[in-house]
Amino acid sequence: MIKLGIDIGSRNTKIVLWDSIAGQIVYAAWRSTDVHPLDTVNDLLGRAYRELGITQVDQTGCTGYGRKLYPSATRTISEIACHAAGVRFFHSDCRTIIDIGGQDSKIISLESEGRVRDFVMNDKCAAGTGRFLEMISLRLNCPLEQLSALAGRSDAELAISSTCVVFAESEIISLIAQNHKPADIARAVHQSIARRVLAQISALDHQPPVSFTGGVALISDLVHCLEQELGCPVQVPPEPELTGALGAALLV
Repeated sequence: MIKLGIDIGSRNTKIVLWDSIAGQIVYAAWRSTDVHPLDTVNDLLGRAYRELGITQVDQTGCTGYGRKLYPSATRTISEIACHAAGVRFFHSDCRTIIDIGGQDSKIISLESEGRVRDFVMNDKCAAGTGRFLEMISLRLNCPLEQLSALAGRSDAELAISSTCVVFAESEIISLIAQNHKPADIARAVHQSIARRVLAQISALDHQPPVSFTGGVALISDLVHCLEQELGCPVQVPPEPELTGALGAALLV
C-alpha cells in the first residue's frame, strides 16, 4: 500500500511516498511553493508518478500551512503531530523537537512513547526562521548554503540583541558598516537564533534527547550554536525538511 504525505509550507512544498508494507520511503521531493500551491503539489506528484510508474496512491495525508487546500486528501493532520511522527521515525528516543521552517518555529515536547505532551509556536515574527536567514545571506553577499561554512570561520564574538526581524536587520547593517567580518556577523546571527530557541524551549517541560528538524536544520553551524546554548547534543534527521511530509504519510 502506497501512502502519500504532503506538506504545503509557506515557503516550500514537500511530498513523501511511503510503502507501508515494505516500511520504507519510495520517493521524496520538494520545491518552492508557487503563488498557487496546488500547482506546486500537482507538479511534484506528476514527477513522482512518472518516476514510479503509478497513477494513484492508496491514501493521502496533508499537513502544513496549506493543508486544507488539497481537495483529494484522505485526512488533514496538524503540523505538530506530523513532525512528531516523522522525527520519531528516525530518532525513536527523541523527547524534544525543534522545528524551524520558512516563516515560523515550533518546539514540541514528547512523552516517552512519542505522544505529543505540549508545544509552543511562534508564527507571528519571521526572526530566526528560514526567511530571516535568506535576508541575512543577501546582506552578507553569501549564498544561503554557504552561510554555515562562513560562520565557521568566525574568530570574534559579536552580539545581536533584537528579537524582531526588522530591528535585527538594522543591527546587521550597522555591524557591516562598522567593518565587522561577515564570518563574525554570521556566527552572531546563529547565536541569536539559538538564544531565541532557548527562550522558547524554557517555556516547556522538556528533556533530551533533542532533535532539530525543518530546512534550517541543514545549517550545521546553527546546530553547533544550539548545542552550546542547550548544553546537550542536538540530533538532525536525514533530509530534515521532509519530516512533516513523512509524518503525514505515516499517520494517514
